Amino acid sequence: MKYFSVCVLALFTSACGHFQTSSSDHYSPSATEPDAIELTPAEEALASQPEPAQEETAPELAEAPEESRDLWIRVRDNFMLDETVEDPRIASQLRWYASHQSYLNRVSERGERYLHYIITQIEERNMPGELALLPIVESAFDPFAYSHGRASGVWQFIPSTGAAYGLKQDWWQDGRRDIRAATDAALTYLDRLQAQFDGDWMLALASYNSGAGTVRKAIRRNREKGLPTDFWALDLPRETRAYVPKLIALAKLLLDPEAHGIVWPELPDEPYFAVVETGGQIDLAQVAELSGADLDEIYRLNPGFNRWATHPAGPHEVLVPLNNADTFAENLKSLPPEHRVRWQRYTVRSGDSLNLIAKRFQTTPDALQIANDLNSSVIYAGQQLMIPSAHKSQGEYTLSLAKRTEKLQTRKPSGSSSRVDYYVRAGDSFWEIAQEYDVSVRELARWNAMAPTDPLRIGQKLVIWSKNRSANREVIRKVHYQVRKGDSLAAIADRFNVSLKDIRRWNVAEVASKYLQPGQNLTLYVNVTR
Repeated sequence: MKYFSVCVLALFTSACGHFQTSSSDHYSPSATEPDAIELTPAEEALASQPEPAQEETAPELAEAPEESRDLWIRVRDNFMLDETVEDPRIASQLRWYASHQSYLNRVSERGERYLHYIITQIEERNMPGELALLPIVESAFDPFAYSHGRASGVWQFIPSTGAAYGLKQDWWQDGRRDIRAATDAALTYLDRLQAQFDGDWMLALASYNSGAGTVRKAIRRNREKGLPTDFWALDLPRETRAYVPKLIALAKLLLDPEAHGIVWPELPDEPYFAVVETGGQIDLAQVAELSGADLDEIYRLNPGFNRWATHPAGPHEVLVPLNNADTFAENLKSLPPEHRVRWQRYTVRSGDSLNLIAKRFQTTPDALQIANDLNSSVIYAGQQLMIPSAHKSQGEYTLSLAKRTEKLQTRKPSGSSSRVDYYVRAGDSFWEIAQEYDVSVRELARWNAMAPTDPLRIGQKLVIWSKNRSANREVIRKVHYQVRKGDSLAAIADRFNVSLKDIRRWNVAEVASKYLQPGQNLTLYVNVTR
């Protein structure tokens, strides 16, 4: 990657006031005291990575060829906010960024995939170019970033706000991580916020971070006290007070990097990806093979897909690197639609349900209904179903939601002594499980790629890293039991030392009928230490 030093002859002044973000949809930096820099999880993870050997000294500055155009210059040329403002909070953030060249290098490397698209959308809406830097503040341009507040994606939407702005969230897909959909939603949201605050972008930005209601209350309190009501005078939540200064600090660095002893890696001002219609659901491994791109690169361009394939209900399109788009489109023509996802034929057995079959084959009841043209969830023994399945082994899809979660779960924290696999039971909560194993709620959530407020599902596996080797704790194992001739619920409960009430709660659909049937499958959660 080449490096380009931007020399600026004049500072841009604010065109439409100030920009603030405060909404619970986004996770933002929390440093507020001038010299107390606190990092977001995404910033901390990126900043803690060891510097590559070649980055131990500042890279040589190279003059950009006259015919080339640097994307950072295009971003800078669209600045509209007031970067001349001085505040101790801005100075503190500037010092941190200026002392972490490797962090800026890595953020630039990540952002290269998305920045051209984002600044193009900003230009089309005539919005401040500084907004293109907001994903650095929000997520360090990590499309898989997930905060303790349940915010996801480069723009860090929480579920409710994502849903309000049309971002699909289900088993197959999380639109909050979709680069195009989330960018459109974020810019629409920000534009509405600045309109609410009469064009004051600083207040709009603060509202994006902590919510418009929070900002209005702070304005009302200051007004009642006869105090100024601009962003810099408001008593806002700690992370919000640091949020805007981080953005302004980054803008200042882009305006005059030499003054702060840093360089921005040169990024080509050209599209990074192309959108290709697929005509139906397609395995992402097939996309990689047909395009000649790496599977991880396909996931990074399509981070909204949770599983091994695109959404069965569409929209049927994928992003591929621009240089691979023609190859992919051409090869796709020769691949029949029925071969774009691998299919297995399954014969329904007694006791089966769409829910059970979906769990067994790592899909959803809705996907099975769509694939088999079923009008309802009713199925019968002997019925033939077609099951969509992955083209490769699950281990190949390293950036799928399941594999990312597994990677986090297997990373042993320092100071921990033993791992416990815990299966969620009825009535469980993060707090109760954390208390039982003497860990914090936030630790428990982080080990399992979750937020503390995420809902738990009965049967869900949680990894717990216990610090107490000698603690006498329960170890719960999930058991799939196939009913045999002569079995009864009471006999099964006695055999596995569980209660009848629990068996019924764990298997609502399976025990709905009066009698058990041989071959029927039951799910049990058994304490193996008893």
